[in-house]
Amino acid sequence: MEARKFKDTIYSEFSRIGKVLSSPKRLELLDLLSQAPKSVELLANETKMSVANTSKHLQALLDARLVVFSKKKNFVIYQLANPKVLNLLYAIKGIAEEQIAEVNILRDEFIGRSNQIETIGLEDWIKRKNEEDHLLIDVRPKAEYQSGHLDDAMSIPISELNDYLKRLPKDKEIIAYCRGPYCVYATEAVELLKEKGYTAIRLEAGINEWKLMQENQIH
Repeated sequence: MEARKFKDTIYSEFSRIGKVLSSPKRLELLDLLSQAPKSVELLANETKMSVANTSKHLQALLDARLVVFSKKKNFVIYQLANPKVLNLLYAIKGIAEEQIAEVNILRDEFIGRSNQIETIGLEDWIKRKNEEDHLLIDVRPKAEYQSGHLDDAMSIPISELNDYLKRLPKDKEIIAYCRGPYCVYATEAVELLKEKGYTAIRLEAGINEWKLMQENQIH
């Protein structure tokens, strides 16, 4: 194989990843799968797509070797093919945050409610991690919590938070987290808690940010 043909072929292979990630819905699907393995039906519900359309996007991700699937009874369950796919997702988000001002503006307005929601960063939470002045709650769905969660976090899905209110201490600060910086569940949890008289703040991170921080510290 001559050099030019090699170059054309190898960069064509590299571009397969770029092509499949050019779809916002496929990026969202990978983000959801980074939390836990999920069925096609659950992914369709989360992304507000039809099952047929969700399956097409998953097939494209499968062709690019970014996801794998298994069968469980009548369900097809997808998950990330490689932990490094998570690093790819965060590289894309990180570059977008640095190069595209609209990304940060949108996040601050919608997730931070234009600074009306008090937020704590991951490093600051780690400093407080072993203190007893707060309660950490994970407001993601149960299956995601069971797949992995922050130390000492209590599972209270956002859909069930209202039912748990009487069990939560009012003499402690409630720190809510969900899927990460672009997930609205923690924002909604903090808004509800504050409305009911609790002291509550949002953790601007999730299990994946925690894992990536630990990886970086090891390396």
